[in-house]
Amino acid sequence: MMKFAKEMISSTSSNSNSNISRALGALDGTLVHAVVPANQLIMYRGRGKGKCYQNVLGICDFNMIFTYVYAGWEGLAHDARVLTEIVSNPDNDFPFPPPNKYYLCDVAYPNTRGFLAPYRNVRSWLGDYHLRRAINEEKFNHGHAQLINIIARAYGVLKPRFPLLDKMPPYSIDVQRDIVIACFAAHNFIRKERINDDLFNQYDSPQLILDKEEGEHEEVLDETNGPGWTTADSQIMSNMREELALQLMQRRGNT
Repeated sequence: MMKFAKEMISSTSSNSNSNISRALGALDGTLVHAVVPANQLIMYRGRGKGKCYQNVLGICDFNMIFTYVYAGWEGLAHDARVLTEIVSNPDNDFPFPPPNKYYLCDVAYPNTRGFLAPYRNVRSWLGDYHLRRAINEEKFNHGHAQLINIIARAYGVLKPRFPLLDKMPPYSIDVQRDIVIACFAAHNFIRKERINDDLFNQYDSPQLILDKEEGEHEEVLDETNGPGWTTADSQIMSNMREELALQLMQRRGNT
């Protein structure tokens, strides 16, 4: 099964999206039910209402295919810390973007080399723009939200298909982790084989606005708190974001 998962979950080489140039896909965490020993309840209970979770990091392309998955983190772990720990260990085979390319991520993650986050303290959830027009920096955040919505829709397909992700059997945590990865692999298989699927059909629309996931972190950590990430890395990505924001404002101002 893990060999199948490795074949199904892999990076794509030509998947950039021209709406926000050089974006390879979207990165975000999601919570999956976990059954853990009593002495680990606090760490896994984290953000839920008494329920235990593992925090899963996923990257998907713009076709809702997951290109990287790392499961098994405690539900209490902050999304940015999960990313930092994963990329710090070469054994995790994290697919760093090539130079001048990046993954779209939300405000919980650092806006630094390889990761493009929206402006902080500005509306950044797609649903926030449903009734009121975007202005100034909001125009970038709106465009960013439209694209990063792809991973919310991918999770929206994944979780209803596999109900055990919300009610995990009481296996060892390692087996639970493998089950999660196998679910992601099966998700990719269905998409890659272009099987006519009701769930994918339901979530295929880019205009679909999903509710925020229960327990989603709003806390923001230091942008430079990462392996080899420096203030200069953050500044480079901030400059790139400014350029993209200006392009979007000019483009929409001419329409």
